[in-house]
Amino acid sequence: MKFTKMQGAGNDYLYIDARNMEKDWERLAIDMSNRHFGVGSDGIILIQTSDIADLKMRMFNADGSEGEMCGNGIRCFAKYSLDKGIIPNTEGNLQVETLAGIRDIVPIRANGVVVAARVSMGKPIFCPADVPVVLDADFVNPVTNYPVTISDLNFEMGFVSMGNPHAVTFIDQPVLDFPLHSIGPVVENHEMFPRRVNFEIVNIIDENHLTARVWERGSGETMACGTGACGIAVVSRLLGHTSDRVNITLPGGMLTIEWDGVGEVFLEGPAEEVFTGDWD
Repeated sequence: MKFTKMQGAGNDYLYIDARNMEKDWERLAIDMSNRHFGVGSDGIILIQTSDIADLKMRMFNADGSEGEMCGNGIRCFAKYSLDKGIIPNTEGNLQVETLAGIRDIVPIRANGVVVAARVSMGKPIFCPADVPVVLDADFVNPVTNYPVTISDLNFEMGFVSMGNPHAVTFIDQPVLDFPLHSIGPVVENHEMFPRRVNFEIVNIIDENHLTARVWERGSGETMACGTGACGIAVVSRLLGHTSDRVNITLPGGMLTIEWDGVGEVFLEGPAEEVFTGDWD
């Protein structure tokens, strides 16, 4: 089985043209994603046919669980589909079906080559039942300052779904010094999140720039997270920390997010092929 490894801001996935293929994708994601005994990735992404869009994207995390949406992954999905000739390499937009709905993608080219993309990520979802998150008391939507104590650490979290659930917290401690590998799994699997959660810790640099790290549900800490960056930007704007457009620096690179406070969130960032191979 042929695959292509791609990365967007360091968030790496293995892409498989699965239009005429059916396998145990959960098991395959676990085996292929293993960084010691497999290829190594944050998960696998499948290219499939769609009756309602140009193509359908399915993504499986490194633990085999299926995710609803992946912002970095869908940019690379667009590049893969165009580079491999799965869809015509025209100047138009792509429509991709995901479990979070149809997403519109605008490829960004340099010298005729797709190097990045801008994605319409949909409107943020704030209703706690739809995130989902279980709160101890009634909070007015959106919830941006919910107190949570984890391992004797006190946080104020904002909750948002970008098709998948996110818990965002702003901290004074430098994000690089935060014990994410010990706190992240506890937050991800906390009983208040019925479907687990992606956890983002954020530093405010100025009104146009944030730095962050992300603990992704099903994959652990990743170099970047597109939906996570969107969730960060949304909560940050609601709190008045940033304006409509913000650059977010993650360990793997920078993503740019735009949100006017009402409509869809837009994500822009790089897409790059790393290598191709065969999995036996």
